[in-house]
Amino acid sequence: MSDFRAPTLTRRAFIASAAALSANAMLPLQSIALAAGVREFRLRAGSGRAQIAPEPYGETLVWCYDGKLPGPEIRVRQGERLRIAVENGLEEETTVHWHGVRVPNAMDGVPHLTQPPIAPSETFTYEFDAVDAGTFWYHPHQRSFEQVGRGLYGPLIVEEADPVRVDRDVTWVLSDWRLTKTAEMRNDFGSRHDMMHNGRVGNTVTINGRVPDIFRVRKDERIRLRLINAANARIFALDFGSHEPVVIALDGQPVEPHAPEGGLVVLGPAMRADIMLDMTADAGSQVSVIDRFYEGLEYRLIDLAYEDEPLRDKAPDWPVVLPPNPLPEPDLATAARHEVTFNGGMMGAMVMREMGGSMGDMGRDSSGAMGGMMGGMMGNMSDMMNMMHSGGIWFINGVAAEGHVMDPMLTLARGKSHVIAMTNATAWDHPMHLHGHSFRVISRNGKPTPRREWQDTVLMSPRERVEIAFVADNPGDWMFHCHVLEHQAAGMMGVFRVA
Repeated sequence: MSDFRAPTLTRRAFIASAAALSANAMLPLQSIALAAGVREFRLRAGSGRAQIAPEPYGETLVWCYDGKLPGPEIRVRQGERLRIAVENGLEEETTVHWHGVRVPNAMDGVPHLTQPPIAPSETFTYEFDAVDAGTFWYHPHQRSFEQVGRGLYGPLIVEEADPVRVDRDVTWVLSDWRLTKTAEMRNDFGSRHDMMHNGRVGNTVTINGRVPDIFRVRKDERIRLRLINAANARIFALDFGSHEPVVIALDGQPVEPHAPEGGLVVLGPAMRADIMLDMTADAGSQVSVIDRFYEGLEYRLIDLAYEDEPLRDKAPDWPVVLPPNPLPEPDLATAARHEVTFNGGMMGAMVMREMGGSMGDMGRDSSGAMGGMMGGMMGNMSDMMNMMHSGGIWFINGVAAEGHVMDPMLTLARGKSHVIAMTNATAWDHPMHLHGHSFRVISRNGKPTPRREWQDTVLMSPRERVEIAFVADNPGDWMFHCHVLEHQAAGMMGVFRVA
C-alpha cells in the first residue's frame, strides 16, 4: 500500500510555486475476487474537489476517478487478470489507457483506433492480464491534454510474485497544475503557445495530489519509492541530497541496479522509476529533495524529515535485483531498420537547417538512411512551413496527425525484431511513447547505452538521435506519440501496425 502524509506549506511558498507536493492518504481501491486469478475493479470518471494547495486556500475543482486525486491505486500481483469497469461521469467522451501495460489491442483505450470512446453515463469494461510486474499508471486518451491536465490519472502497481524486501513500498505520483492566485484551475488548456513550445507546464507541483511539506522517515529505513510523472509536460530531475538512490526499474521494467547519472532521477512526462532509498542521514535531521531539471528554476519539492529514533543500527544489505519480466529479446543482427524524424514547433526550421549541415556528428546507420531522410526533410522544409501555417505544429516524418484514426506510418512484421532510429530535429524535449510494447534503448547519438534499459517512454533531448529495439509481438494498430500532451494534440503522433 502507498504511504501518504498530509502536508503543510506557507502561503508565500505556494504563490511563488517553489514547493511541490507531499502525500496524503488514499485508500486502495476495493476489489472482488470473482474467480481464481481474476480481480474486478470499478472506476468512475467525474468531477470533484481536491485540496491541492494548502489551507487557507480552498479546494480546487478537478476531474478525477472515484472522487480521489490521484485516482485509486490499483494494486495486483503479476499473472492476475484484471477486469475494470469504467463509468463515464463526465459531460464529454473519455477512455482509459493502461500506460506501459502490454494489453491486447482492444483494451488499449485509444478512441476510434482501438475502441469507441465511452459516452457520458456509459460504461466500458477493460480486461487484460498483468503480464509484467512493475510500476504503471492509467489515464484517458481522449482529449488527454485537458482530461489528464484536470486530474484524471492514477497508479497501477503490479507486484512481483516474490517482491524484494523493503521496510516500506511507497508511490509518489508527481504532477503540476496551472492555478490562479486563489487556487482555481486556469482553463487555458490546449493553447497554441503551449503546443508550439514545451507544453502546459504548471506553476504548482504536487505529490499524490497535494503540495507537500515533509515526508517522515527513520534512520536506516529502506524504502522502495515508485515515482510516476503524470504531468502534461513538466520534466523532473530529482536530487535526494546526501542520499544515494539506486534505480532498480524504469517504466516498470527491471534494470541493473545503478546510481542515476549525475545523481539526478530524471523523469519525462509518463515515465516511471523505482528507486531504493536507504535513509542514511542523522536521526532528527531534515534533507530536502530538490527538482533541478530547469536551470535557474530549481525548487524544493519536499523534505525527508527524520524521526528522533532510528529504525535499526545500520542500513540493511538485502538484495535489490528484480526478476526480469517475460519480454522477448530483439535480435539486432536480423532486425529490420526504420527511420523516424520529429520536427516542427517553435524554432523547428532553424534546428532542421542546423542538423542538415551537421548530421555526420549525430550518428547514422550503415545504409546512410539518416542522411537520406534529413535530405528529404530539408527539401520539403518549405512544404512543412506551409503546413504549420495551415494548422499543423508538430510532425513525424513530415506528417502532422489529426485525430486518432490514421493510416499506419510503419507496418512491422509480427514476431520479428525491429530497430527504430529516431531523430529529434526540434528545439524541445520529447518523451516518445509506444503503446503495446516495451523496447530496449540501445544507443544515443551513435553510442551504445551502458544498460540497454527496457522502457516504453524514452526522453529525447533537442537534436538527439536515439535507437530503440523490440520484437513486434503484439498485433494491432498501436499509437506512437510524444507524451507532452500538447505536442501530441498538435500532431506529434502516429500509428505502428503490427501484422
